[in-house]
Amino acid sequence: MNDPKIINPSATAAVDTDAGLRAYMLGVYNYMTTALAVTGFFAIGTKMLAISTNDAGQRYLTGFGELLFTTPLKWVIALAPLGMVFWMSARMHAMSHQKAQRLFYIFAALMGMSLSSLLMVYTGTSVARAFFITAGSFAGLSLYGYTTKRDLAPMGAFLIMGLIGLILASLVNMFVQSQGAEFLISIVGVLLFAGLTAWDTQKIKSMYLVSDSHDVAQKKSIHGALSLYLDFINMFIMILRLIGNRE
Repeated sequence: MNDPKIINPSATAAVDTDAGLRAYMLGVYNYMTTALAVTGFFAIGTKMLAISTNDAGQRYLTGFGELLFTTPLKWVIALAPLGMVFWMSARMHAMSHQKAQRLFYIFAALMGMSLSSLLMVYTGTSVARAFFITAGSFAGLSLYGYTTKRDLAPMGAFLIMGLIGLILASLVNMFVQSQGAEFLISIVGVLLFAGLTAWDTQKIKSMYLVSDSHDVAQKKSIHGALSLYLDFINMFIMILRLIGNRE
């Protein structure tokens, strides 16, 4: 008589965890990619509605463009995404994953409207080049964060401190308008968000629990997607400032 097969519970649990983790991370990247597509759609659409060309080939702001960029509404468009991301991060645990998903995509749309000004300043070729450089860099850094056995948590505090310093320096330079300072901020920003991409990916991976309910798992995916989305967008902006050619 053949011996019955012995099933190792720990091995079975490990297989279940791996499958669940892959599905969870796939959800994170799917949410993030969709949000980036929404941002791109609204950025391009806003530019098309805000800019027109006369018979002489000169570009000018349409009525919609003047409303967005020459009235106090421009500050609403610029600051609304910032306020929204803080609110979402603080309240996501208390809402359903359907509401969190809707708010995430609304945030992505507002970001697209805010970033449409970049499409008016930089050439289309520059924007495309910066996007593909960012996408390639992001993919490699996120893969490293997912696969590395090294604990990246110790550099998290350093990265957060660097991010605060970068924000303060950017605010100061809004008034100083120094080209040299902007160049330095962009270089530091690329390095900073590169590190944040790897760190956030590892942190998002560590948040996964097999015991999570569907709603909790989805909210964790959306929260993780929001973090990686912000890393991608900010890295893209910094790279564009470094290599972009202005119109």
